[in-house]
Amino acid sequence: MLRINADFSCLEGTNCFCAPESAERIRRNVAELPLHAFHDIGTGDYHYVSLFWLERIREPFSLVLFDHHPDDQPGAFGDGLLSCGGWVAEARRLPLLRTDVWIRDAEDFPALERLPEVPVYLSVDLDVLSPAFARTDWDQGSMQLDALLAALRKLVAARPVLGVDLCGGLTPEKGASPADEALNARTGEALWEVFADLII
Repeated sequence: MLRINADFSCLEGTNCFCAPESAERIRRNVAELPLHAFHDIGTGDYHYVSLFWLERIREPFSLVLFDHHPDDQPGAFGDGLLSCGGWVAEARRLPLLRTDVWIRDAEDFPALERLPEVPVYLSVDLDVLSPAFARTDWDQGSMQLDALLAALRKLVAARPVLGVDLCGGLTPEKGASPADEALNARTGEALWEVFADLII
């Protein structure tokens, strides 16, 4: 599986929410990149970019979200503005989405056994992890990295994977220290290694 940089934070009108004109620009950029890849999409402020990958799927699928937050809240910025906290609610309108499963901690793992027999798209926010394994600017969960890696490996063995995205972490502009960046990079690499040899 390819690993690609799909960080569109350089565009105006995209931080935490996505203005309609910015959404169209991102959709055009996403259309030129492979869907069947590991997409690095930047900090959790841009998690809504996942929706643009899901819109490209052309077969029935399940969304599996590893995240400390459900991202299915009503729009905080008014109707018509896609946000990092509401994109899952938008994804549920996609006609080919059969189910979405939110995994917040290891106690949620049994839900993965009940997924429909369709391919999956996986979305991982680093804030699902304990601060021992990732540093973000959102409140974080308590999941251990080994538990997350084991769950992902099990999913990869059980279902075809249509694509993966990873978000979360900190930027220097938001106070990341070199140690924070190094920790997030190590965790990102460990997650990538689960999919590196995956043949789509």
